[in-house]
Amino acid sequence: MQIGVGMFFTDYSITAPELGRALEERGFESLWAPEHSHIPVRTKSRFPLWDEIPKKYYDVMDPFVTLTAAAVATKTLKLGTGICLVAQRDPVQTAKLVSSIDHVSGGRFLFGVGNGWNAEEMADHGTAFKTRNKLARERIEAMKVIWTQGKPEYHGEMVDFPPMMTWPKPLQEPHPPIIVGGSFPYAARRAVAYGDGWIPHAALPPYDDVTEYLPDFRQMAEAAGRDPESLPVTVWGAQPDLDQLKKRSDLGVARVVVSMDSESSDVILPQLDRWAELMMKLGT
Repeated sequence: MQIGVGMFFTDYSITAPELGRALEERGFESLWAPEHSHIPVRTKSRFPLWDEIPKKYYDVMDPFVTLTAAAVATKTLKLGTGICLVAQRDPVQTAKLVSSIDHVSGGRFLFGVGNGWNAEEMADHGTAFKTRNKLARERIEAMKVIWTQGKPEYHGEMVDFPPMMTWPKPLQEPHPPIIVGGSFPYAARRAVAYGDGWIPHAALPPYDDVTEYLPDFRQMAEAAGRDPESLPVTVWGAQPDLDQLKKRSDLGVARVVVSMDSESSDVILPQLDRWAELMMKLGT
């Protein structure tokens, strides 16, 4: 089981290049950057983990910018969006961003995607909350066509464009892994339908531990004709608990992601050192 770190990069947090180098030096596998373009002042939407939207959600930098900076500063560390809000992004431009960062990183990019929860944020992008799932699926399908065809075209109900020419194609073939974020069962179904992996939160209502649903997820994949081994599970929200980490490894979790606060290096680096000790004991 691999261990990665996720952070909302802000103008007051440790920088992405510094964190990337620190992770690589300590043997971490990946770095993940979440996304919010903004948080509307009049927001009624709420995430299940808290009552008030944290400050870092509206301070966060663009993930493609921070991950590109980390890519240039590292050599082996994988870099993932955790997650990219594809329902709020133009698919043609996003496809080029993904291809570009895959080249800049030397094929180390992981495309974590999600459909979002903030209806007011989506509305500012012209996205209707009720149809966001369908829109996200079509945009991902359209991006796959862009990445894999010389003169791609796509004709869906919500995404439609004639043949175009656009390069570069991703360095990874056929494209970087698409890891679908969200809860069981809805996001799990989306991962099976068009993803290359699933990234749920470790504990998100209505469940206490998402690993309870891993057998159901694997059965879901098999019922859809997918090999469960082709859909590795990344659990977001790892705790510094060796027994819990061993349990998740034994259950077949491919990766856990440690979510760290948007703090400066003097706070973050000692935390990484403690995690590195755990990783040694875990044998990663």
